[in-house]
Amino acid sequence: MKFQIVYDKPGRIRFRCGAYAFDKELETAVQKQLLESAAVKKAEAHAENGGILVYYEAGARQKVIRTVAALDTRLLAPLGPDTCSERIDSDFKTDLIKLVAKRYLQNALLPAPIANAVILFKGIRYAWRAVKTLLEGHLNVDVLDGASVSACLLQRNFKTAGTIMFMLSISALLEDYTRAKTKAALTDSLAVKTDKVWLVQDGTEVLIPMAELQVGDVICVRTGSVIPVDGTVTSGEANINEASMTGEPLSVRKAKGSTVFAGTVVDEGSIHVQVRALSGNTKIQKIIELIDNSENLKAGVQSRAENLADRIVPFSFLGFGLTLLLTRNITKAVSILMVDYSCAIKLSTPISVISAIREAADHDITVKGGKYLEAFAEADSVVFDKTGTLTNAEPVLERAISFSDYSEDEILRIAACIEEHFPHSVARAIVKGAADRGLNHQEEHAEVQYIVAHGIATTLHGKRAIIGSHHFVSEDEHVEITAEQQAAIEAQSGGCSVVYLAIGGKLSGVLCISDPPRAEAGEAIGLLKKAGIENVVMLTGDSQKAAEVTAAKLGITKCFAQVLPEDKHRYVEQLKADGHRVIMVGDGINDAPALAAADVSVAMSDASDIAREAADITLRGADLTELATLRTLSEKLMTRIHRNYRFIIGFNSSLLLLGLFGIIAPTTSAFLHNASTMAICARSMTPMLEKKQNSATEEDTGKA
Repeated sequence: MKFQIVYDKPGRIRFRCGAYAFDKELETAVQKQLLESAAVKKAEAHAENGGILVYYEAGARQKVIRTVAALDTRLLAPLGPDTCSERIDSDFKTDLIKLVAKRYLQNALLPAPIANAVILFKGIRYAWRAVKTLLEGHLNVDVLDGASVSACLLQRNFKTAGTIMFMLSISALLEDYTRAKTKAALTDSLAVKTDKVWLVQDGTEVLIPMAELQVGDVICVRTGSVIPVDGTVTSGEANINEASMTGEPLSVRKAKGSTVFAGTVVDEGSIHVQVRALSGNTKIQKIIELIDNSENLKAGVQSRAENLADRIVPFSFLGFGLTLLLTRNITKAVSILMVDYSCAIKLSTPISVISAIREAADHDITVKGGKYLEAFAEADSVVFDKTGTLTNAEPVLERAISFSDYSEDEILRIAACIEEHFPHSVARAIVKGAADRGLNHQEEHAEVQYIVAHGIATTLHGKRAIIGSHHFVSEDEHVEITAEQQAAIEAQSGGCSVVYLAIGGKLSGVLCISDPPRAEAGEAIGLLKKAGIENVVMLTGDSQKAAEVTAAKLGITKCFAQVLPEDKHRYVEQLKADGHRVIMVGDGINDAPALAAADVSVAMSDASDIAREAADITLRGADLTELATLRTLSEKLMTRIHRNYRFIIGFNSSLLLLGLFGIIAPTTSAFLHNASTMAICARSMTPMLEKKQNSATEEDTGKA
């Protein structure tokens, strides 16, 4: 791309590429392309003048210049400004400044006759909208707005009419802004994040953008990678960690013909996957439709506010008529018309809700609508899935059990020596367990043979040694595990998952692997109880013993073990039937029915696509204590809304009485009403919680 450098200071450089060197819809795409460079800290692009402002790391000036020079906007696809929260903020500020500047420049520069003519022209539009609304059989705030403006114009009170329309314009701008912000936040929270994939073509692999992937294509996914699509394995074998889907912490073997899902991780191995479903665009479209068309996203208190606002309108007209009839004073009657409760009620409540949603996003919490904040504030019970929710789904070694002449330490030392060659999650747990116990090991075995998704085989002191699952050791290798040994394992394992070690065709010992609670899980539950949620329930597919151990550690009120997905749904429904308001927190496909059944549902950051789509709220971080933060935020939101109601009713009632007794003129009444409306809306946008600190400097962000 051709450009001129118009500003050049250390850490900041501005390029000018010429007006509309790229289209406006490519602004976000240009910014994203620049941010892919590690040298770029922040970027802004403006199509009107072709300006690109880049903040960069120290010493990276030349790299940034080369990056901008290499930009080819012909290869960029529009991302749309609605998906960029930063762009929405910028556009809102620009439009607000334009609106205010236009208002005051018009008052300052235009001669009175021309200014009045402009106000009259605008007022006719409000009057026509009111007439259309009446013809449709509705008597709402649009009619009241039109009547207020028309009354002022009929009295030739152009200044008051202009003030009213100015306030209404700002209100409309705020409404559009909040809708766009909500849509952007939700779209971003569920959008596919994978940028590039390895496409298999004619036996070779080509790295392509995710956007170019088609249904039916075959991609290669290797150890440590996230599977980005739903599909079918066409070749290869791998252990797939499906904790985000099934809730199980241990990997599952996948081979040719197996189905794999987006969001799962290849622990070890390599597979070719034929794409069956590309969910990214579909999810985004669902979210957009959800925001645009669903009234269910509104908080009940918000819907009630809007209904109340419309129901109050007839009383405003009644007050106007009675005042005119009794006093024969048009000025006093218009003073009544100038003041209505509905404007402030209808604006302040949604602004409070959207501000709370934005504040939740600052704490890495995505809320899909105001009704879920209201439900969260009213809940008295919380139900947790265990694996991947209360735990990290990261296995750790609990203990080793010997069934031979080898001591437990020797069993662990041998297992660690063999497993260290293959760094899957269970192997890492065993090796770390040995290291934590100070068990140093030397290789006394022959070359190891890794059997993908089964186990490991080698030769130790002249004997065949194998380690792996019950299926591998018992069924594939035909090692006998007696009933007594199995009973001892069940008694001593405490509900842990078990890895079997056999040497010379006999079971030598087992290693018990557990999935411990998250470090903050106990604190989070304690905070929720302090916030008024006393009934804390855990549902898990683990054994009763394992469930009871976890529940005791975390202070959980009640736990249910060996629970199937349909059982989770049934437990939630039963709680609701008993009169409880229920929060469900989960992360897997198996949690989706329960998430959908709860009054309000929460999905973890690494939850499956289905769980995140079913959930009403998503924790984008991994800290469960944010649930308590959300509880505090939701309660403060409800307090703010009810406090706003009291102020609106009290203040506007005072204005009505002052106007009725002729103490204040209609212009004063209108000014105070609109000023109070704007003040309470501005107050409703202020934070309710302490701002979460980010690693990036807020000073740089503000300057940008």
